[in-house]
Amino acid sequence: MTDINVTDFLLTAIINYGALAFGVALVLGALGVPVPGTLAVIAVGGFVRQGVIDWPSAATFGLTGAVLGDSLSYGLGRFAGDWVERRLGQSSVWQNAQTTFNRRGGAAIYLTRWLLTPIALPINLIAGGSRYPFWRFLIYDLSGEATWIVLFGGLGYAFGSQWELINQFISDFSGLLVGIVIFAGGIYGLFRYRRHKAASARREAVAPRG
Repeated sequence: MTDINVTDFLLTAIINYGALAFGVALVLGALGVPVPGTLAVIAVGGFVRQGVIDWPSAATFGLTGAVLGDSLSYGLGRFAGDWVERRLGQSSVWQNAQTTFNRRGGAAIYLTRWLLTPIALPINLIAGGSRYPFWRFLIYDLSGEATWIVLFGGLGYAFGSQWELINQFISDFSGLLVGIVIFAGGIYGLFRYRRHKAASARREAVAPRG
């Protein structure tokens, strides 16, 4: 099924079945099914303006569906994390990754709900796998998903029939932003690796020789 057919099917389902179809679509999108979630949110904003769907139902089902899908993918990461823990639990790399995510994971969860959406699913899996507390995950997830629905639904409502153009711009911008973040992360990781290697070399140089 082509992207156009998926989009047409999704929008037709929302028009025919209302907020329930919207919520189901966001559940599936959060689990990795190739559903254009951001487009659905923007389109629903336009549909609210046209009177096709009422905003309380759209907001309630949309937020519930998005959070439910994120929670399920978090659970998948938690399940996979048990397997990883048994094999890599004593690894310093794995322990450092867990510590880093527990310290800074909140910002990653929040921002990937609405700004860096292409990497939302990997973040969910990492959060579960690193045993990030679920209650903290849920707080950041709820905040981010609410921002996503209000912000992009509001754009769809404001621009009405032009919501497709808005979606294209946002998709292009998100892809560019994710690319920049990944590149910056790679540079940062390389810098830390070289600094760690240099520190290890200095320790070996000053270590007493038996």
